[in-house]
Amino acid sequence: MRKLFSADHIVAELQNFEFDNAFNPYRDVCQAYDHEKSADMRAEILFEMLVRADEKAVDAIWIGRDLGYRGGRRTGLALTDDVRFSSHLKRWGIDASRPTKGQPVAERTASIVWDFLDLIEKNIFLWNVFPFHPHAPYDEFSNRTHNAAERRFGERVLKCIQEFIRPEKIIAIGNDASKVAVRLFPELKVHSIRHPSYGGQAEIASGISKIYSIEKNDRQPRLI
Repeated sequence: MRKLFSADHIVAELQNFEFDNAFNPYRDVCQAYDHEKSADMRAEILFEMLVRADEKAVDAIWIGRDLGYRGGRRTGLALTDDVRFSSHLKRWGIDASRPTKGQPVAERTASIVWDFLDLIEKNIFLWNVFPFHPHAPYDEFSNRTHNAAERRFGERVLKCIQEFIRPEKIIAIGNDASKVAVRLFPELKVHSIRHPSYGGQAEIASGISKIYSIEKNDRQPRLI
């Protein structure tokens, strides 16, 4: 079956858009933490990841809400901070340098999510409802929830990615992601799990355990 989209098309779509008070990691360069070519580096990594996902059988897209200033704003990868950047690339056989300078920065949500991903061998693609980093006016290093216009753009990109890599199912992390996924993908099985922030670690552990037969105790997740 001929595909309507290509990796080039998806990355170009991302690079061509900008929103007020939102950092586009595939177009914008952070003056504080980026290299001169960081936006190009992030775009190239995403392109390579899409190409590899197209070549493999993808078990699921795990969907979060939007990029955070300690995570995806820096890496250009959903649910992934500097600390887990190499682990994410390794899963898809990609070799690339970290696009940010200075000491690696950790993000709590990314750390919790990757505690589980490290134990799952299946091909999982990580993405967000809104693929950029929305921030408060005059404060780039803050997080806000994306607005309706940003969500509509994000849904269009998300649908393109789903049709391009054709996952078996969707894992929606948090209520915002779940509402979008259920409406956008009526033909797919959508698993909704609690977001790990605000005390949701036990709930996300229970949700992932039911899907992938993984149990997380107080110290370290383990295979059942």
